[in-house]
Amino acid sequence: MLKRTHTCGELRKSHIDETIILNGWVKKRRDLGNLIFIDLRDRYGVTQVIVDPSNYPEAHNSAKKIGREFVVAVEGKVSSRGEQVNSDMPTGEIELLATKLEILNPSETPPFPLDDEEETDDRRLTYRYLDLRRPHLQKAIQVRHKMALAARNYLDSQGFLEIETPILAKSTPEGARDYLVPSRVHPGKFYALPQSPQLLKQLLMVAGTDKYFQICRCFRDEDLRADRQPEFTQVDLEMSFADQEDIFKITEGFVTASLKAAGIEVEAPFTKITYKDAMEKYGSDKPDLRFDLQLVDISKFVADTDFNAFKSTLESGGIIKAVRVPNGTVLSRKQIDKLGDIARTSEAKGLLTVKYLPESKKQSPLTKFLTEEQWENIDEATCAVEGDILLIIADKFSVAHSALGNVRNELAQMLNLINKEKFSILWVTDFPLFAYDENEQRWTSEHHPFTSPHPDDIHLIESEPGNVRSCSYDLIMNGFETASGSVRIHDSELQKRIFSLLNLSNSEINERFGFFINALKYGAPPHAGLAIGLDRLAMLALNRSSLRDVIAFPKTQKATDLMTEAPTGVDEVQLKELELKIAICEEK
Repeated sequence: MLKRTHTCGELRKSHIDETIILNGWVKKRRDLGNLIFIDLRDRYGVTQVIVDPSNYPEAHNSAKKIGREFVVAVEGKVSSRGEQVNSDMPTGEIELLATKLEILNPSETPPFPLDDEEETDDRRLTYRYLDLRRPHLQKAIQVRHKMALAARNYLDSQGFLEIETPILAKSTPEGARDYLVPSRVHPGKFYALPQSPQLLKQLLMVAGTDKYFQICRCFRDEDLRADRQPEFTQVDLEMSFADQEDIFKITEGFVTASLKAAGIEVEAPFTKITYKDAMEKYGSDKPDLRFDLQLVDISKFVADTDFNAFKSTLESGGIIKAVRVPNGTVLSRKQIDKLGDIARTSEAKGLLTVKYLPESKKQSPLTKFLTEEQWENIDEATCAVEGDILLIIADKFSVAHSALGNVRNELAQMLNLINKEKFSILWVTDFPLFAYDENEQRWTSEHHPFTSPHPDDIHLIESEPGNVRSCSYDLIMNGFETASGSVRIHDSELQKRIFSLLNLSNSEINERFGFFINALKYGAPPHAGLAIGLDRLAMLALNRSSLRDVIAFPKTQKATDLMTEAPTGVDEVQLKELELKIAICEEK
């Protein structure tokens, strides 16, 4: 075999007249009668090869046999292209005049083109090893590597130790569903694949490790979407004797370094906003600030109206929110109807529109119910002028904000308000500690049960759990939650109070978390931490629409691997070893 001396992406004018060897895949072959042109590709780039039969007939005979994706080795002399420079290729100033050509392995015709940038579909996932040869996916994998390396190097420079935690762990269900692994040695018992190393990294703080990080695999058996996968990678970290601001500083450092490795420059410190302000201003706890469209509370301006939708909402303790759409009168009836559908899908009763027409006229069902003074107050509060539209929702607090937040996001797409070159990064802080589950009729953790309550709200845990803020924080990029963390509970008695509020009995606490509660009794230091999704960070840095474009071997939205056909059944011998039987329960 002719062993390569250079890659297909490194040859330049400085290599002219050198004799070199390239190995790679045939991207394209063009037979011009006597001369055969070959675009030879590897992960580093593409080089044009010319095979001339007049001087090297054996190489030419071999070249006549090759097709797309054949693996070949070529020896030759680097030559200038003269005036035929291809400025679209880094190697476009040179070409390789082949003296020898060896076919290392033929290839069947690929089932799809490998030179486009179409989003990955099911057929491409079936042949993922071919799909990954495409340049834009090669770039994604390389950029992801550089981002992970930058994060690792930064955290190492700050004194963090990279420590691996177990993949086979104890099931502590509180949040998403676990993936369970049966034990052969302990029949009838199961390990769980970790949703995160949460308890283990906290135990490392108890152990005196001080600063821990890990680029780790995590698993969640939950419904999938474009920005979710059943298994994912996160940069996980924890610090002793640290508060929220310490975590912010460290995270901003490695995120800035990782994005720089992807060619994106961002400035720290990042913007901070409380959960309450995020919901009231943008209708979302992960607001995209690449565009404005803030929500405005107009409740006080319409408190005396006879408009029934407003009156009944306010009497029941609800709220009336509006968003001004600059030049919104350009929206079509069909687009406005779509916005109404989005509001109703978000559980709102409906979406009211007000069109600001010339000569201060307004087109709306509201016109006969509001006084001139009320309109003036609304106009001043929303800054609405001729050509704008106001979109209004009257509903309970949570529905009005989330519904109008979803409408806001759709408006940004409709009106092309998002600058794709801009990066919006912010911290959202002070989330509620608890959320009430109407189905189970109990309080649950908004984040996870190891999150510390805000010091000012600890006295409200039993009496007003819905008003207790947490010392938790999310990092939001371009409208996506990319990281989540919190100051942790390090006091065993406070931790037991939280578990009790979550309706866990003493026996349940001991069974699920006894080892952890005991550890907190042995001098657990104050500590805080965070985990950031590496897959999502890379997806945003590369401006891709799906996580599948930055993961080497992703799953489908049904959590299947089309290439290996996983998950699959297992044979009776394996089940017998595990002392298991399979029973498929039919839904009633």
